[in-house]
Amino acid sequence: MSAPQPSAVYTHGHQEAVLRSHRSRTAADSAAYLLPELRPGQALLDIGCGPGTITADLADLVGPSGRVVAVDSSAEVLEQAAGYLAGRGLANVVLECADVHRLPYRDGEFDVVHAHQVLQHVADPVAALREMRRVTAPGGVVAVRDVDYASMTWFPEVPALDRWLELYRRTARANGGEPDAGRRLLSWARAAGFAEITASATTWTYATPEQRDWWGGMWADRMTGTALGRAVVGRGFAEPDEPGRIAAGWREWSAAGDGWFSMLHGEILARG
Repeated sequence: MSAPQPSAVYTHGHQEAVLRSHRSRTAADSAAYLLPELRPGQALLDIGCGPGTITADLADLVGPSGRVVAVDSSAEVLEQAAGYLAGRGLANVVLECADVHRLPYRDGEFDVVHAHQVLQHVADPVAALREMRRVTAPGGVVAVRDVDYASMTWFPEVPALDRWLELYRRTARANGGEPDAGRRLLSWARAAGFAEITASATTWTYATPEQRDWWGGMWADRMTGTALGRAVVGRGFAEPDEPGRIAAGWREWSAAGDGWFSMLHGEILARG
C-alpha cells in the first residue's frame, strides 16, 4: 500500500476575486528570472498553472517546436486555462490535473519545470521539490517563485491591513501552508538535494491610482467573497463582521492619494 500523500487547503480558493489577480500575471512580471533559460524546442512543465496567462507566455517562448504540459489541482481552473490558451492560438500546450507531490511523468521528462506561487500552499514543499527534480532532465532547471507575506509593507498605516496580514498568515498555516515561503526556497531546495541553486528576489509594487484601485479592490473582495473570508471566521480567528471591516480598510488604503504597497518574492533556479 502506498503512503498517503501530504495535503493542504488552498487558502485563497478559486473565486472570481482570486482569479482576477491570477489572470493579470505574465511571464514578464512573474517569471523574468527564468526567461533567459528558455529557448525554442524545450519541454516545459508548468505546475499550478491557474488560468494559464503565464503558461501561454512560456509556451510562446519555447515555440511551436517546444512542448508544454500545464498542471493544476483544480479542473474548473483548467477549463478557464483551456479557453485562454485557445484564444492565444497556442497548440503546443497540454492541460492536466496533477498533484505536485506525485507527478505522473517519467524521470527526466522535462527540460524546464516551473512553479509560480505554489510551494507556499503545499503541505510538504521539500517533497514537492524532490518530485520536480525527479522529472527534470540532466542539465535542466527547476524555477520556483513564491511571495513572502511577512515582507509586505504599505503606506499609509491602516490598522485593518495589519489585522488582514495577521489573519492571512495564521489561516494559511492552519491550512497546512507556509505564507512566508519566499525566504525559505533556498533552504527547501538544498533539503531536496539540488546541487546548484541560484537565489534571487523581485518585488511587485502598487502605487498609481489605477494600481491601488485594482489591488485594494481585489483584496477587499477576497475578504468578503472568497474562501479566505469564510476561513478566518470559520476557524474562529475573527468575528463574523471582521472581514467586512478589513475590506473597508483596503478601500480606505486604495483611496489614499499617497498610497503605496510592496511585496517581496523569493526565486530560485535549481539544477542537479
